[in-house]
Order: sequence, then C-alpha cells, then structure tokens
Amino acid sequence: MKRKFLFSCYQSPRGKLLQALETDYLTHVITAGCKQTVLQIGALGWENDFIDCSLYERFAIIDTLGEGYEQASKIRARAFSLPIQTASIDLIIVPHLLEFDAQRFQTMREIERILKPEGDLIILSFNPWSLWLRSQYLWDKKLADSWKGHFIPRSRIMDWLKLLNFEVKSTAEFGIDSFKLVHGKFSLDKSTLFSSAYAVKAVKRRYTLIPLTPVTATIQPLLATTGMESQRVKKND
Repeated sequence: MKRKFLFSCYQSPRGKLLQALETDYLTHVITAGCKQTVLQIGALGWENDFIDCSLYERFAIIDTLGEGYEQASKIRARAFSLPIQTASIDLIIVPHLLEFDAQRFQTMREIERILKPEGDLIILSFNPWSLWLRSQYLWDKKLADSWKGHFIPRSRIMDWLKLLNFEVKSTAEFGIDSFKLVHGKFSLDKSTLFSSAYAVKAVKRRYTLIPLTPVTATIQPLLATTGMESQRVKKND
C-alpha cells in the first residue's frame, strides 16, 4: 500500500503537528451544508476530527481498501474510475492522494466529472521542496521506494485545475506551527523549504457559450420632414 508512507509521516513529531494543522484548515474551509453530498477520496482514519460524520449523513469515503473513520460510509473503488453519477457531488476532499496515484490526471478528470457546477474541491498535497519530507523519504526508504517519490508542485496542481475549468479560490501552506491562508492572488513560485505541505481550494466553473448571430437593422434618420414642409422649402428656393 503506497499510502503507508503517508501514515508513517503522520506518526513522526512533525507529522503529528501537520495532522493538527490540516485538521484546523479543513474545519476552517469546509462550508458544505449538512444536507449536501460530500465525498473524500483517500482515507485518513481521522475524518471525524474535521467533519462530523454523524451530522453529515451524505459524507462518504472512497478508498481501495475500504479504510477510514469507522462511522463514515465507505466505497471501495479506484480514484481514476469512480462509480459515481456525473455532477452529483457538492464538495470533494482529496487529502494526499495525488502523490500516490500513478494515473492522477485521469483522477482529476473523474473529479471534474462527478462534481456539480459551482461545487468545491479541496486538495492537500506534500510540499516537494520540504526538507522535512525529503528527510522522511530517506529515513523510511523501504516505504519510500514503494512510492517512487511523485512529489507534485503546487503550480502543476493549479495548471491542472485551470485546464479543467476550475477557479482557484484560496491556497494554504502548512509551516512549522501554523498555516498561511491566501485568498485572491496566487503565486506559482515554489513553496518555502520549511512548509511541510500545501492546500488548494477551487470551485468548478461551468461556462455557457452564447452563439453570436448577425443582426440586421435599418438605421432610421433622427429627423424627418413631412411632404408639406418639403414643398415649402422648394417654393422658398
């Protein structure tokens, strides 16, 4: 299981701090109503820390092994081939999945397919420039080798979202003891070496093309003279 590397990172002191920061972040940015449909792709096991599974009756976790918080609904499936109806999900959470997915762009296409227009997408991913992550990769080489190190820069995630007609609403970087949330303007530069991970929140846009057809209109004169007035003008002449 490639995601064992993720769970191994969460067991380290820095990883436990990262888990707490990500929990705080998700609690802050999840705005879906309790009656809306929320889907998480990739199990963590501590989902109830950031979303009340007893309150969100339409919250489900998709995982190949059926793992996740015990009281949450679970679906066994692969991320690149989701057994979900098109345009049926209000919010999708993708926590540290794309780094471990060999078909991650196809997964992104599936996410775009099942998300409703104006639906929200939240992605968590490791910072590929993190010194801590690199040290974990070298320290736990056995687990890291099964992963092959698919670190994804934030700029690439944002390029994929733009290609799939998503609008990025905010980004965040998880530092040593806090996370920095940025709205509106986003930089495609590399994240800092001290950020363990980053997050991107985007909304799916659906644009309707309005066909342009030629309009023929006759231009009427602003002033018009009557027949009698035109005759008077001729007599005066």
